[in-house]
Amino acid sequence: MKAIMVMFDSLNRGMLPPYGYQDIQAPNFERLARRTVVFDNCYAGSMPCMPARRELHTGRYNFLHRSWGPLEPYDDSMPRILKENGIYTHITTDHWHYWEEGGCNYLNQYNSYEFVRGQEGDPFKGLIQFEEPAHLDGRKDFCGRQEFINRHYMQEEEQQSITQNFSNGLQFIRENHEADNWYLQLENYDPHEPFFTPEKYKEPYRDGYEGIMFDWPGYHEVVETPEQVAHCINEYKALVTMCDTYLGKVLDMMDEYDMWKDTMLIVNTDHGFMLGQHNWWGKMMMPYFNELVNIPLFIWDPRAKEAGVRRQALVQTIDLAPTLLEFFGQDIPKDMQGKPLDKTIKTDRPIREYALFGQHGVHVNITDGRYVYIRCPLPEREQELYNYIIEPTSYPGAITTEEIKTAKLHEGFSFTKGCPLLKIKGGYGIRTLNFPPKVLMEFGTLLYDLQEDPDQEHPIQDAQIEERMICAMVKLMKENDAPEEQYKRLGLEAYVV
Repeated sequence: MKAIMVMFDSLNRGMLPPYGYQDIQAPNFERLARRTVVFDNCYAGSMPCMPARRELHTGRYNFLHRSWGPLEPYDDSMPRILKENGIYTHITTDHWHYWEEGGCNYLNQYNSYEFVRGQEGDPFKGLIQFEEPAHLDGRKDFCGRQEFINRHYMQEEEQQSITQNFSNGLQFIRENHEADNWYLQLENYDPHEPFFTPEKYKEPYRDGYEGIMFDWPGYHEVVETPEQVAHCINEYKALVTMCDTYLGKVLDMMDEYDMWKDTMLIVNTDHGFMLGQHNWWGKMMMPYFNELVNIPLFIWDPRAKEAGVRRQALVQTIDLAPTLLEFFGQDIPKDMQGKPLDKTIKTDRPIREYALFGQHGVHVNITDGRYVYIRCPLPEREQELYNYIIEPTSYPGAITTEEIKTAKLHEGFSFTKGCPLLKIKGGYGIRTLNFPPKVLMEFGTLLYDLQEDPDQEHPIQDAQIEERMICAMVKLMKENDAPEEQYKRLGLEAYVV
């Protein structure tokens, strides 16, 4: 048996034809939906990039105990488990956070890995005397300047990292399709911002916009004109179309080698991206609306042979690790909270009533598929927060030397396999993002009925439903062995028995 995961970053399900959006050219996502099971209620777990990838390895929530960071020594890594049991694992990626501080030990879990340089602010090429082109808009910092230096070396499509990354993945398939027992993770940074594409992908979305080119929205409330917003959305569409083109090459190769008979295919993402919805750009700053967390997921399981069908069961990112372990006949570690999706793929069998999701230091959220409950920290306690870690690295600059000086030894949790931890004040939350806590507090606690209000425009007041969602939230937090202060900062002590 073989398995291929084609993973994109920041892929909005609301921009894909299989999820109802038609104003985009993405024929291969439509083709994919005809060959796979399409999940309508897949939710992210921990945000953003590296927390989501830790969940992809470990099959358990990350965000209640620590922020952005590497794998911990006690973590059960799905690729490592496969590797140790004779299943060859390979990853090719252009996701530059893997070779940055706070993400540096994920690739080592695989038998082999390839990485392609140049995405976003990856310090890839050195060009000292360089002036940003005046017709571009983007971040006005080192990361932004580096992005435009990188673009200088990516004038042609074959020079772009997505092209090279897919070329690596396709080469692996071509050279190993006759072999058995392997897992390929073909992971792509696109369509993560900035939305940089060759001109041919922009052509279907020409909108007459004549202002400064705007393809790199920040993480903030929308202050741009409607014309700028529409233009940026079109830049995102162009990048999704480019992703679709390269996805099609994987589907072509599966057809060419008749791999559908013995190869699992998973196409997924870590989270979405706000493109002006709720008057916001980006992620992390605002409540986690469904545009961010209700994510696309497509799976072909050659054992079930279910294709062109949809599943309504509530599933999450944490389910992918146990799904792959089960597919390859491996035992699922007891500390994995996710569930294998084999029976859900076959019969839409439910595996959970509720899904927990969030980011370290911001809201804690839960859904049952119909209602979404967004619990805001108490105003005076929003930063009563700790990282529980052995590896004291995070997003560059997120854990400072002053914070490390606060470290105390902690006995560990049920899933840390007897390892003591460092308990360090702070976390990758609103402080790190220079986001005023009072703005977060202004959102408050929110409850939405997705059946009556799918766009989450009108929060409801219903004490009975809120009580049920709170009880479910506390139950899942306890199952995750959440730290005591998480209940306090959310004002949930009365519910802890």
